[in-house]
Amino acid sequence: MKISFYVLSESKAQEFLGFICQLTQTALNKSEQSLLILASDEAQLTALDDALWSKDPLSFIPHQRLLETTDHDTKVTTQPLAPVTLSSYMPADFSGIVINTTAHPVSTNNSVKPSRILEIIKPDETSMSEGRHKYKSYQQAGYELTHFKV
Repeated sequence: MKISFYVLSESKAQEFLGFICQLTQTALNKSEQSLLILASDEAQLTALDDALWSKDPLSFIPHQRLLETTDHDTKVTTQPLAPVTLSSYMPADFSGIVINTTAHPVSTNNSVKPSRILEIIKPDETSMSEGRHKYKSYQQAGYELTHFKV
């Protein structure tokens, strides 16, 4: 699996949601795979949802939020219908591209095997520290790592 780290400049970090929209569009243009954007909380999911609707009226990015329902102590996840899914967790059996905006590395196991992970690192000390932790975790797992300064 290939993992790319995008280390944002101060100006790109100020346009964080715009950068994610741009990266999402680029990934969709270059691949036929589904794309999952991982966010850490409800507020970030809502902000991403709004940004993907309104970033550029001429290049709408079809997306949906992954919803969980509980049915008698069983967690049921709705199957995504759009090419881009927003979620706070990794769904079982996901095998597409992941844009990770959370503080933690993407957990991969037998049922979750993303084809590629795109990590977003802001230029602040907290995000850089989290990025170093993720890098080491992926490196120990033997993944191919690249990084880009944007």
